[in-house]
Amino acid sequence: MYYIGVDLGTSACKFLLVDEAGQVCRELTREYPLSMPKTGWSEQDPALWWQACLSGIPALLEGFDAAQVQGMGIGGQMHGLVALDSEGQVLRPAILWNDGRTAEQTEYLNTVIGKKELSRLTGNIAFAGFTAPKLLWMREQEPELFGRIAKILLPKDYLVWKLTGCFSTDYSDASGMLLLDVEHKCWSEEMCRICGVKPEWLAELHESWQEVGCLQPQAARALGLPEGVKVCAGAGDNAAAAIGTGTVGEGRCNISLGTSGTIFISRERFGVDEANGLHAFAHADGGWHLMGCMLSAASCNKWWMDEILKVSSADYPAEQAPIARENLGRNSVYFLPYLMGERSPINDTNARGTLIGMSMNTTRADITQAVLEGVAFAIRDSFEAARSAGAVIPRSGLCGGGAKSPLWGTILANVLGIPLDLPVTEQGPGYGGALLAMVCCGRFASVREAADTLVHVSRTIQPDPELTARYEERYQKFRRIYPACKELFGALAD
Repeated sequence: MYYIGVDLGTSACKFLLVDEAGQVCRELTREYPLSMPKTGWSEQDPALWWQACLSGIPALLEGFDAAQVQGMGIGGQMHGLVALDSEGQVLRPAILWNDGRTAEQTEYLNTVIGKKELSRLTGNIAFAGFTAPKLLWMREQEPELFGRIAKILLPKDYLVWKLTGCFSTDYSDASGMLLLDVEHKCWSEEMCRICGVKPEWLAELHESWQEVGCLQPQAARALGLPEGVKVCAGAGDNAAAAIGTGTVGEGRCNISLGTSGTIFISRERFGVDEANGLHAFAHADGGWHLMGCMLSAASCNKWWMDEILKVSSADYPAEQAPIARENLGRNSVYFLPYLMGERSPINDTNARGTLIGMSMNTTRADITQAVLEGVAFAIRDSFEAARSAGAVIPRSGLCGGGAKSPLWGTILANVLGIPLDLPVTEQGPGYGGALLAMVCCGRFASVREAADTLVHVSRTIQPDPELTARYEERYQKFRRIYPACKELFGALAD
C-alpha cells in the first residue's frame, strides 16, 4: 500500500510516495513563482498550487500501481488568505504568511481590541502574517471583493477542496488565523464579529488525521488515482513537519530551517507564554504546541547567495567551505535576519535585515558566516521565550533545507547549547502528511504510534562547551542590536 504526502510550500510543492513501512519510494518537486507587487507584500495565485498537483502527482506515480494508493495528507504553508466567491472562483491572489501589508490592522487588533482580549479569545495576539488582519485589510482596501466572499480557506485547504469538494480545515492550521478559540478548538464568534466574518464562510473543523472525504471523480481522473483514495484534513506545515520528525507528546522540540524558521515545542495541555511572543496553537497529534516563527531563515541564505553573490544552489557548500571551525563564535560581523519584517518574538513588520560590524578586513566568508549565525541567534530569541514560559528543552530535532548544511547545524547546536537530532527521513511537512494519511486509513491507531514506529534519528550534532561559551558571549551582543535599531526601523518605514 502507498500513501501520498504533499508539502505545499511558498516556492514549490513537494510530493512524496511513501509505502506502509514508511519508506519514501519517490519524491519530486514542482516550483512556482511568488509575487511581490509592493515592498513587504507577498501573494500567490492558488491555481499554481493545483497545477503543481496536476503535473506532479501523475509523475510521482509513474512505474507504480496507482490502485495501491490508499490515502493522501497535505502539510501546507499557514495563514494565507484564499477568498472564494459563490461560484468557487478565487477573488484575488492569496495573501501569504510572509506578507507585511497589515501593520495598521495588526496594530488595531493589538491596541484597540487589546492583546489581553485577543489572548483570551484565541490564545494568541495579532501578528501581521495571520489571516484575521488580512481580512480586515481586505474589508478596508477592497470592499467590493470582500462583499463577494462566500468561503475563506487556507492554502492547503484549497487543495483539499479541489481534491474532495469539501470545505474543511484542521485545528493546527486554523490556529494561525486568529479566528479560532485554540484552547476549546472552536471558531470564536467574537473574533468573527470583529473581523466581519460570516459563520458560513468558515470551513468545517477536523483533527489532522481525520478523513475529510475521498477524491471526487474529476480530480481522480486528472491525477490518475482511484476515487476511493481517502484525503485527511492535513496540517499546517510546521505541525506536519513536527509529525514527520516525531515531535509528538509532551515536551518534544523540533527546529525547522526552511524558508521561514521555527522552533516547535509539543505539549499535552494548552498554555501560552506571558508575553504572547510565541504562538499557542493546536498540534496535529491532537494536543497543542508553542511555536516561535521567524519569517526569513533559509531564505536569508538564499538571498545572500542568489541575489548578492550570484551563485547557484550547487555552489552554496563552496561558499561555506572557507569558514573554519576555529572562526566560529569569533566573527565581528552581525546580521539581523529581518528581510521580511519579523514575527516571533519581536512582532515588528518594520524590522529589516541589517549587517553591522564590518570593516576593511571583512571578507566574503565573514558575511556568509554572519548570515548563518544571525538566523541561529534569532531562533535563540524564541528558544529563550519558550524557556521563560516554563518549557524545558534538553534537545531538539532539526529539519528543513538549511539542516542539510553541516556548518549551519553546528552553529545552531552551539548557539542553543543543546544536541540536535536529524531524522533518517528528512522530508518535513510532506512526510508528516503521509503519516497522517496512514492514521486516517487505519495503518496506525494514533499519530503517536505512527511517529514512534517510523521516525528514527540518523545522527546527532553535539554542542561543544568551548564553542557554546563563545556563542553565548556573541548572542548577548546580538540581542542588543535590534532594540538599538527599533526606532530607526520605524522612522525608515514612514
